Amino acid sequence: MLPKQYRLKKRSAFKATYKVKHSTHSGGVTLFAGILKKEDYPTKVGFVVSKKVHKRAVKRNRLKRLMRESYRQLLKENNLGNSQQFMSLVFVGSDRALGKSFSEIKSSIQKTLEKL
Repeated sequence: MLPKQYRLKKRSAFKATYKVKHSTHSGGVTLFAGILKKEDYPTKVGFVVSKKVHKRAVKRNRLKRLMRESYRQLLKENNLGNSQQFMSLVFVGSDRALGKSFSEIKSSIQKTLEKL
């Protein structure tokens, strides 16, 4: 599980991140990046899968868990690239990512972070 200090929780924080409109997409995963940091504190991360992607909550939650775990592993490996200079990140899963395995999701997230 992602440590509490890295989690994006408030609705207003999600909206502020979307408002910046800085995004990249790869393999069914879209990444929205917030504003650049001025001080040195950890980047907050959120994971979203819309109800329009799949009507079953089990499928949506599985995709969120896969994205969260792959980000956690990349954080542990310190393989996040330039993404740590942003205040917040929001990963949005689409229907193309639903049937993918963990390794495919991890490579998609890594590609989006590299594009950023």
